[in-house]
Amino acid sequence: MEEMFLAAAEAALGVMIEHPEAISGQEHLSFQLENEELDMLLFDFLQEIIYYKDARRLLLRIVSLQIDLKSTPFTLTANAAGETMIQGHHPLLTDVKAVTLYRLAVKRDKKGWQATVVLDV
Repeated sequence: MEEMFLAAAEAALGVMIEHPEAISGQEHLSFQLENEELDMLLFDFLQEIIYYKDARRLLLRIVSLQIDLKSTPFTLTANAAGETMIQGHHPLLTDVKAVTLYRLAVKRDKKGWQATVVLDV
């Protein structure tokens, strides 16, 4: 499940900038989120990444992620590293405004965890 959350974060960054792997780890931060629904935890997680982009002009990649499903609400703890957006260094492809609730889904099947996320641009 953690891999699905990490893949969703990388996909969101890939929509925003051309080469997310080029983001250097100059700034480090941690955050913790709680929600009683797994799909809403993913929503909150992606919103947090977008919030840092908009509020602090900080592009973040998730370094490590743990999700505790043993108690309710579910708890997500993330460690991230990134850098401040600099004109021309990481030009925005698309300015993602938010995660939407439209078609938001998290499910597990025989192949593993899957998520459907629609971003508002």
